Amino acid sequence: MTTDDIAEEYVNLMAKLIDLPLAPEHHPGVVENLRKIAAIAQLVNEFPLPDEIEAAPVFQP
Repeated sequence: MTTDDIAEEYVNLMAKLIDLPLAPEHHPGVVENLRKIAAIAQLVNEFPLPDEIEAAPVFQP
């Protein structure tokens, strides 16, 4: 099973799980967005952080 197959299956299962009607014409776009989100998440997860860094308790823009 390829990552593309997994993305398609994930979208199908999550739509069923949350009882979300997903029109067939929208399915390819949802799958493509999921693939993009996964690629972005991989970049974030691969970013090395030093051990001494601490999480900010409050976000202040």
